[in-house]
Amino acid sequence: MSNIHSTILGPAITEKNTALKNSQNKYVFEVQPKATKVEIRQAVEKLFGVKVISVNTMVVKGKKKRTGRNIGHRSDRKKAIVRLEAGQSISQFGEA
Repeated sequence: MSNIHSTILGPAITEKNTALKNSQNKYVFEVQPKATKVEIRQAVEKLFGVKVISVNTMVVKGKKKRTGRNIGHRSDRKKAIVRLEAGQSISQFGEA
């Protein structure tokens, strides 16, 4: 994946992720399933102008869903937890 804009799909904003941001300066993003940690680090540093310390990734398996007698499942997705240097933040996450 060479395009930094297609690597990060968007922020994952939940109560747990907001607490993680406030206490440990970590931000959670939904990313492309084939994106590597190096690509995610480069994309965050270029898009938001911050220094990334570490990147942790995980694949969240899609849940099985049932509609009547038909059974399907949601798509798998990949999340990245990005830790920034102390004193840096990303303003698009809603802090002033």
